[in-house]
Order: sequence, then C-alpha cells, then structure tokens
Amino acid sequence: MHSAVTDSGATDAPAVARMHVLWFPDWPLRAALGAAPPHPPTALVHGGVVTACTASARAHGVRVGQRRRLAQSRMPELRMLPHDTAQDERAFLPVLRLIESHAPGAHLLRPGLAALRSRGISRYHGGEGEAAAALLGILAEAGYAETRIGVADGMFTAELAARGAGEAGWALIPSGQAREFLAPLPLQVLNEPQLADLLGRLGISTLGGFAALEPLAVRERFGEHGARLHALARGADSRPPTPRRPDPQLAREIEFEAPLGQSDQIAFAVRQTADAVMLALADASVVCTEVRIDLADDDGAVFSRTWLHPTCFDASDLVDRVRWQLESLAATSPDAGADADAAHAFRGIVGVRIAPVAVDDAAHHQPGLFGSGTDERLHHAVSRVQTLLGHTGVATASVSGGRLLADRQVLTPWGERAVVERDPAQPWPGSLPDPLPAEVFTPLRPVRVTGAEGAPITIGERGELSCPPALIDDSEVIGWAGPWPVHEHRWDAGRRRSGHRFQLLDRQHRAWLVLHSEGAWWAEGRYR
Repeated sequence: MHSAVTDSGATDAPAVARMHVLWFPDWPLRAALGAAPPHPPTALVHGGVVTACTASARAHGVRVGQRRRLAQSRMPELRMLPHDTAQDERAFLPVLRLIESHAPGAHLLRPGLAALRSRGISRYHGGEGEAAAALLGILAEAGYAETRIGVADGMFTAELAARGAGEAGWALIPSGQAREFLAPLPLQVLNEPQLADLLGRLGISTLGGFAALEPLAVRERFGEHGARLHALARGADSRPPTPRRPDPQLAREIEFEAPLGQSDQIAFAVRQTADAVMLALADASVVCTEVRIDLADDDGAVFSRTWLHPTCFDASDLVDRVRWQLESLAATSPDAGADADAAHAFRGIVGVRIAPVAVDDAAHHQPGLFGSGTDERLHHAVSRVQTLLGHTGVATASVSGGRLLADRQVLTPWGERAVVERDPAQPWPGSLPDPLPAEVFTPLRPVRVTGAEGAPITIGERGELSCPPALIDDSEVIGWAGPWPVHEHRWDAGRRRSGHRFQLLDRQHRAWLVLHSEGAWWAEGRYR
C-alpha cells in the first residue's frame, strides 16, 4: 500500500479537504466480545443474516451476508451472537472521546470509523504521516493496536486507504492522486450492487473505468445519486464532515415529587436541569444544535418534541423551549377551559428530560476576537423577541412551489429547519410571473368586483367576460388585465380548485391581484 509523503513544495491547494480516517477492523465483534483481537470464531447475526464475523471465521468460508444456516454449514462450531447496533455505539463513545482529547473535531462516520480534518493535527505533529503515527501510538496504549489510519483527499478515499494499510498501520495518498489510487479498485467498494452489476454488463469493473465516463451522461442515466458515486470514483469527495451523535450521558432529567400544573412552575424547576446539560456539554467541549424535550404527565404519557437552533443552545434557550412546549400542549389539552390561565394549565407534569440530539465542536462556535459580530447580536435580539411572543411569534419566510400566492410562502418558526414540500424550481403552469405582490392575504380576502352600475361579471368557458370590471368594493377600477385561468387537482374531488385571475388598478392607484372562483371574488394580494 502507498506510504508516500506529500510533496512539501506543492503550492496548489487541493480541491478536496485532506482527511485522516481511523478504521477499527471488526468493531461490532470488539464491542460484543469486549476484548482485543484475535477473537475465537464468532459471527454476529441479525434477521438470520451474518452481519460481522471474525478473521478466524472468515478463514473457514464464513462471510458477511450469508444466511445463518450456510454459515453454520461452513463451520459447525461457529459461535453466533445477536448483533446489537446500540452496543456498537455505546462501546465506541469512549474511543471517540479518547481521539477528541488529542485531536479535537473528530467526526463519527459509524461505530468503528471516525474522521478528522488533517490540517490541524498535521501542523501540530509536523506532517500528515507523523500525525497518523502519533494517533496509532495513543490508541495502541489504550488497547486498540488493531487500528488502521488512511490519509487522503476526502473521506471516501481515506477510508479505502485505511482498509488497505499495511504493517505500518497507516497509508498516505499524496494530494491530487486520489483518482490514480482509486482507479484499480473494484466497483464493489461503492457498496452499490445494482450499479456494479449494470456497469459490469457494460464491461466496466473498476472505479477507473467508471470515472472515465462523461459526468453529464452519468447524471442523465443514473440521476443525482449516480453522479455522487461518479464523483467518489474520480476522487472528488467533497462531503463536509457531519457533527457526531451526542453521548447519551449528556441528557439530564428531573422528576417532581408532586405533579405540577403551571408552565411557569415547571420552567423555574427545570432551570437547574438546563444548567446541568450545559455543564455536561462544556465538559465534552461541544455545543448543542438540536435537542429533544420529553414531558411525562401523571397518566404515564410522554410528550416529545425536537427543537433546532440557528447556532447553539444556552440554558435560557432550553428553558424557553420547555415553556413553549408546555404551552402548545396546554392549547391542545381537552381540559383547557375559557379562563385566563387555561393556556398555562396541565393535568400534571411529573418529569422533564432534556436530551441533546445533535452536537458540534465548541471551537466552531467561539466568538470573534473583537466580539460576536452583527449576526450573533441579531440572533440574540430575535431570540429575545421570540421569548416574549412565543414560539410561533417570530418566523422566517421561504419560497415554495405553487400557483396561488398563499401556497408559495412557507413560514417557519425562528430556529427551526424550513421544510419546503414543493420545489419552487419545478415548472408550475398557471403560476404568477414576477413581479409578485408585496402583500399576500392569508387566507384569501373576500372582495366585491362588479361591472358598470353593479352588474355581476360572469366568465365563459373560453375566458370571455360578460362585462369589464368597473368597481372593486367601492373603488373605481381604472385599469385591468386578465383573465388568466388557474386549474389544480382536477382528478381529486376533495382538492379540486379552478378559477381566473385578474390584475386590477383602482382610483387610489392600488394594484390588486384577484381571483374569481365558483362565482365569488377573492383578493390574493396587493402590489405596492
């Protein structure tokens, strides 16, 4: 395997980030058996299929993906254990913390596989190879001598380099040579059997052959997923490392001796719990960007909700989320009456649990040298307003696909991830072109549009008008355009919608967008 050192005289920065990937062979077996290799012949089974097996079992023909009976026929004395993926994660967390104590910013790819950006640790140890050797020494002292490390452009290439590392325990692919390293490898390393089978029938069996195909042709034939795999085969792995999953020990909870029925009481009681979560995060040198809050009532029911944050949570943010979740729970409670305190009353909450769902390296959220900057001040100001007005009191707007204006705007509470169900980039026949009205009425506002002397306006099948618009409510229409038909969901009786749009200009020089549907007139928006 390669063990070359990157040319220190190179001045061109690589297009893909340099990565150190740490691979722990047969990690599920190490987690299940609790001992370092070599292991006795053992296989882990899930759903009647072998998911992992030791080297001693592979020597007798046992393979991952075999049915249980076939594996037993290959080796009758094979020991079989159920595969517990949660145990894999629990066992790997101490290893991940050990790596982070020497190289902050470790990212968990999956149990037994972690990634580091090469730049920081390489500068500290004096080179990429020196950094890999230092990490191997630290892990060997902790009892993980089987670890292998790959250094390359991108996580995909670095992982394959780690899997092929020789006796030295690490392999380094020089910058810019990822494609040459990947070229002779079989397509099976992509872990896409259907793609490998199809390309194999076309005479392509290696990553180099796949990489030689025209990127546009690959995208047209296999879509975005195929284009992504083609980029991996060319050594263009530009995936950014994702934040690792948090340690379950970061969660904190509180139980009340007697059920509490007021949101202010509960919010005051969980303040210390929120502080405890923040202390646990600080000890791990991470911050929380997504949190789950569980509320348990005296009937044994648990109400859970996950909250996102634009940057990271502090203790006050966590308390606010608890209060907002309680208020939304009270609003839907059948016991909420008409009294003033109904929005803050509950049947009784007996426990609250705050569990970080996603964390990030605290170094990525440190303030600047001369203060936090405009964005941070804006975030704190908006969060303060949201605290006063409630969770839905401050929202961010996103553009969605659709024909009616009300369908095209999506309002998301501040701090949550916007979910756009309809792609605005797709063609929407009948949608309104730019410029769009500055004011959108949600729901549609009923208006009265008539002809001269109040005559009703009817629209024929071909869009012909019985008379031109002359009045909108009590204002004279001095200019108009249309009609433009709008038809949606003709096949669905429950969602069917049709009508005709008009643009009207009244005597006060206000421009309106109106919709005529089922004999009624509605104002969609107003231009300013």
